[in-house]
Amino acid sequence: MSKPASIVLIDNDRDLLMATRQTLELAGFTVEAFDNPLEALKRINADFEGVIVTDIRMPHLDGHELFAQVRAMDGELPVILVTGHGDIAMAVDAMKSGAYDFITKPFSTERLVQTVQRAAGMRRLVMENRALRQAAHSAQDGLPLIGQTPAMERLRRTLRQIADTDVDVLIVGETGSGKEVVASLLHQWSRRAKGHFVALNCGTLPDSMIESELFGHEAGAFTGAQKKRVGRIEHSSGGTLFLDEIESMPLSTQVQMLRVLEMREVTPLGTNEVRPVDLRIVAAAKIDLGNPRERGDFREDLYYRLNVVTLAIPPVRERKADIPLLFAHFAQRAAERFRREVPAMTPALERHLLDHDWPGNVRELSHFAERAVLGLHVAEHEAVVAEAASFDDLSLPERVDMFEAETIRQTLSRFDGDVRQTLEALKIPRKTFYDKLQRYGIVRKEFSPGGEVS
Repeated sequence: MSKPASIVLIDNDRDLLMATRQTLELAGFTVEAFDNPLEALKRINADFEGVIVTDIRMPHLDGHELFAQVRAMDGELPVILVTGHGDIAMAVDAMKSGAYDFITKPFSTERLVQTVQRAAGMRRLVMENRALRQAAHSAQDGLPLIGQTPAMERLRRTLRQIADTDVDVLIVGETGSGKEVVASLLHQWSRRAKGHFVALNCGTLPDSMIESELFGHEAGAFTGAQKKRVGRIEHSSGGTLFLDEIESMPLSTQVQMLRVLEMREVTPLGTNEVRPVDLRIVAAAKIDLGNPRERGDFREDLYYRLNVVTLAIPPVRERKADIPLLFAHFAQRAAERFRREVPAMTPALERHLLDHDWPGNVRELSHFAERAVLGLHVAEHEAVVAEAASFDDLSLPERVDMFEAETIRQTLSRFDGDVRQTLEALKIPRKTFYDKLQRYGIVRKEFSPGGEVS
């Protein structure tokens, strides 16, 4: 529950000052009342999180002069001026200079409270946006391991503890949760940072190619092998080898990989030469390899050999408190990239960020932030609201089409427009997928951060 908004109330008429104070306190505000504007100024600075309500006609320092000094401290600090009929022109001039609003005496209680509530809401959003931008700017290493929840603090602490120990590590996390970021940090924070960080996604290579990629080959080792190639394992010697989606590694390759882990040596295809390697492996999986049902054909002995240390990355939906901070980080990065302004954290945007489950995790959130900076999410949100408002008037086929189109958009967004992953998630043929894109007017390139898809 948020704390009551703070109000600095200034009026040299003590009777009116006390009456107004009581009105605002009954409305739930925390009020500090001053009959001397010079004393009030000592309480106000750029970090003040509340609202200033001040009379205009006062000795020592009138409300217009006070507003000018407050504006010099913080141009976004809301000042509400209380005016007599003769001061309206002055109040209008102050509004043009940035004052929040003015209220004419005698004013109704409802008018005062509503104006202060709106000003307090605006100030809260301003301060939240500042805090998010500052936190995102100072986030550790500028990488999306941003978060202030206990789970993320533990993860960063554990990374620091094990980074320089040279143990093999197994990272477990959902799609888009940041497994490669964690692997990269393990490399950067270790004595191996001067060596190569070599990444290979085991799920993207055909079975016929993965052995050559990992172990290398000599010229003529197989058809098409025209020259010698150093494998990823040997290339990573002295550095770190990151094997993503290791659960997709073919069974025959798993056997060879187990020997590499045990002996710390590699034999390229087409030769009997054994080459020692200074190896550290960081593997990542989307499933729980410790669960026999999920593990499937993945070798149990290889799992135990890799499972020296296991790091679990929590999904975004389990650390909701970090979502606004993550969004601010990615929005700032996207704004610099696209040369646009960072969008303000409006109540509607904050509600969407916290209500959505983010099945694509950090990757999906990053993609959403880019679209928000480009202004694309606004049109989408308005379209969804309009569709929802007329949903009850639609026929069953129309409702099915609406659901299908939205599901395709969400899945494309989740995988940054990657067609292969989207097809796997939707479990539909490629031709059907493209037919539906055309039918619903969905442009898949809009879902790719760089405007292109792999």
